[in-house]
Amino acid sequence: MKYIVVTGGVVSGLGKGITISSIGRLLKSAGLRVTSIKIDPYLNTDAGTMSPFEHGETFVLDDGGETDLDLGNYERFLDLALTRDHNITTGKIYASVIAKERKGAYLGKTVQVVPHITQEIQDWIERVARVPTDGKAGAPDVCLVEVGGTVGDIESSVFLEALRQFQFQVPKGDFCLVHVSLVPCLGSVGEQKTKPTQHGVKELRGLGLAPDVIVCRSATELEPATRAKIGIFCHVEPSHVLSVHDVSNIYHVPLILLEQNMDGILRKTLGLDACGMAAKCDMAAWRAMAEACDAFEESVSVAIVGKYTGLADSYLSVYKALKHSAIQAKRRLDVVWIES
Repeated sequence: MKYIVVTGGVVSGLGKGITISSIGRLLKSAGLRVTSIKIDPYLNTDAGTMSPFEHGETFVLDDGGETDLDLGNYERFLDLALTRDHNITTGKIYASVIAKERKGAYLGKTVQVVPHITQEIQDWIERVARVPTDGKAGAPDVCLVEVGGTVGDIESSVFLEALRQFQFQVPKGDFCLVHVSLVPCLGSVGEQKTKPTQHGVKELRGLGLAPDVIVCRSATELEPATRAKIGIFCHVEPSHVLSVHDVSNIYHVPLILLEQNMDGILRKTLGLDACGMAAKCDMAAWRAMAEACDAFEESVSVAIVGKYTGLADSYLSVYKALKHSAIQAKRRLDVVWIES
């Protein structure tokens, strides 16, 4: 099993979910089987009782699990059917450890965050990573793990400590860390600033985790000088500093990662040739779909009536279903939100 862990720095909402889904799309197009896990650091057992204004949509899985909306992104991008165990929360981990303690599983030991909570997280990841989610028998080749929140948050620190230990628990060459960070553009000339990324990676390295790849979110494509500077100060090869700049639609994200050799970087870092990875990613159909979305001239207006229209993420699955239908019908979708 190969593990790709995605963390985020500076601010939340950078698009870790889209980044991890795009990486999975590239690997699938090269013939690999993938699965994904989302870590949410909140104490709630799941997202079922959380207000959409707090959290966005609650995505309901085939087994009835009420989870984070990112699992919906994974299912749509990667054509997977995930389970409730593919969404790990602090509440689930602590409940599991306490249940074991009540049964005497720890043989009278003092139950502590380290090693008991961190070991439970590692065991959970290893167990769930091997569950087939693509309708085929046998374990997947690659497990993508997204750590919710931002590096430096108190809530996510126990998960990052567990992953620090986990990188040594799995064989060398089976663990790759991708860090997503913000590169803001300031001033009239739009100078790209690297300091937030430097501080985020410094924080990450202080926790014992060193990124293999840094994905930079910015309004415009990363300049060569910016890429080189981040590489020097963050101890990463400049070719492993990738730009995910604003695009016309999210379906272009796998394509811009492909153009920057993300598949080649992962192939080398994780030794994916041994897993049967094809020599090239076949993204022709995906590219045609992404480019077609930009070319539609006729539009269709659809009204969505709801209680939580102030946050479009509250109805993300409804919106995506309409979006996919509009693509199939070769129309540009214009949603009219109506507050009920």
